[in-house]
Amino acid sequence: MEHDEIYLVDLWRVFVREWKWFVLVLALTLACTYAFAHLAKRQWEATAWIQIAQVGQVPAGQDPKVEPLQRVTERLQLVPFQNEVLQSAGYAPTSSVAGLYRKSLKLEPMLYAGSLVKLTVRAYSRQQASELAAATVAQLRLVHQGLEEAPLAAARARLAQIDAELQTALADQARYRQAAASGNKGEAGGKDVANPMLASLLLANKEDEIRGLRQAKNDLVERLGPTYTYETSTVWPIYVPEGQAFPNPMLTWGIGLLLGIFLGVSASVARSTARRSA
Repeated sequence: MEHDEIYLVDLWRVFVREWKWFVLVLALTLACTYAFAHLAKRQWEATAWIQIAQVGQVPAGQDPKVEPLQRVTERLQLVPFQNEVLQSAGYAPTSSVAGLYRKSLKLEPMLYAGSLVKLTVRAYSRQQASELAAATVAQLRLVHQGLEEAPLAAARARLAQIDAELQTALADQARYRQAAASGNKGEAGGKDVANPMLASLLLANKEDEIRGLRQAKNDLVERLGPTYTYETSTVWPIYVPEGQAFPNPMLTWGIGLLLGIFLGVSASVARSTARRSA
């Protein structure tokens, strides 16, 4: 314990004797911090929450999203995709804006929110950051529109087929109902309805078929509605804070102050050691 106290006393004496070196180094460090804070190119960060497109009517066990989240993340890291985004936003792929865009682009899947992903990107102004985020979402939507064409076409074809079968079943139902009521001999759907009893039986079967077709149609229409089928889009407006993301003033000055104190103390101890050796 005494050695520690003696060491602290000696350190204090060194500091008192060499305080000019401490102040000089601290002032130089703070000056460098000031220069960095004002000369470094400022960056703003835009955040967008993206909802990946999905088609509600897909085979059982298949992911309704047009592209898995892992593949979306990989796609956004592809240089051709990034070049298309930059060109659509009006920036050259070799510009400084493009370099910062590639380096800062991040995609974080929101596992608790299903098909939501969080996109962050940086630029040298708030407007640039917002434009690049919007261009990224627009380019991703364009890619997903091509991917969802096939399942959407198949679902719409299935809906048209069900509707045609329903219209045929309704026409058969009308003929069976007329035959059951009049007892006249008729033919519907290739089946002989020579007596009202047979017509009544066929009518009951046809009503069950119509009920099943209507249920299938309503379910498919609901699946193709906006609740289950939608395009890739942002669920909230793109957010760009008022303050810059880099350099962060508070963080920059805090690190500069701590570094200045450390270097000042080190310079004071080194100067005292050199004086003592001389």
